[in-house]
Amino acid sequence: MFSEACSVYFFLVIVSFLVSCSSSNSVDSVIYGGCSQTKYAPASPYGSNVNSLLSSLVNSAAISKFNNFKVSLPGSAPYDVVYGLFQCRGDLNPSGCRDCVSHSVSRLGNLCPGVTGGVLQLDGCLVKYDNVSFVGVEDKAVVFKKCGPSNGYDPELSNHRDAVLGYLTGVGQYFRAGGSGKVQGVAQCVQDLSVTECQDCLGDATESLRTECESAAWGDMFLAKCYVRYSDHAHHLRNNDPNELTDKTLAILIGLITGVILIIILLSGFSRLCDDQKGTVIPFLLSLMFYFVHICNVLKIPRRQVN
Repeated sequence: MFSEACSVYFFLVIVSFLVSCSSSNSVDSVIYGGCSQTKYAPASPYGSNVNSLLSSLVNSAAISKFNNFKVSLPGSAPYDVVYGLFQCRGDLNPSGCRDCVSHSVSRLGNLCPGVTGGVLQLDGCLVKYDNVSFVGVEDKAVVFKKCGPSNGYDPELSNHRDAVLGYLTGVGQYFRAGGSGKVQGVAQCVQDLSVTECQDCLGDATESLRTECESAAWGDMFLAKCYVRYSDHAHHLRNNDPNELTDKTLAILIGLITGVILIIILLSGFSRLCDDQKGTVIPFLLSLMFYFVHICNVLKIPRRQVN
């Protein structure tokens, strides 16, 4: 009986190790956020509509990378209608998209409590809601921009950057990622825009990026309905280098495989150890479990790839 309980604890150690190592928080990094200045009463129909909308966004994110809703529950007046949408980064899988939107909705609740509108752009997704319809409306206002340190005069790097920016905005796609030399980049539009409107938005973002971040090692330009980002591998997106990700992932996999082999060897004598050391084995395993969780949190690597 004790051996069975001991085996369960041992299993939990392994599961905690694998789950911790497999998780990543890179898509949850906050880019920008904002709130309306108008408040609503907590128990009002509008508040109920907001809660319903945000729940719908999270549920829909499990099956789609983009969706928009107009919510007006029974008993709502015309001014109680709420509009909202989410847009996940084009390379996220359904699970990653839903997690990102869920985290964004949770943060919006803290960022914009009791207000009629809010927006939050995370690295992996955008969530926005308001009492005024904005869905399908082209909006090229600059909402966030940031440039890295200057590289000085570097014609090779400049040529690679121009090649990347040209590639990102050269074809009518809502999401595109690519690289040239040491430079990588990513561009995306909110999918309530038409393809033509998306191209216009990305064109404006690119021109602003060239002007604002002329010789910068990296640059981010977020307009209300699209964004363009670029970086050389040594700076802003250095942890997103696919080659670096491959090397780190390979190293972790080798470590895991080695660990599994050791586990198989240890299992042969583990039942006997459980029976012989009843008072000390389980506390030891619990300590080991928390240790593995801590180590994996330190070793977490972002999974974002842009080329």
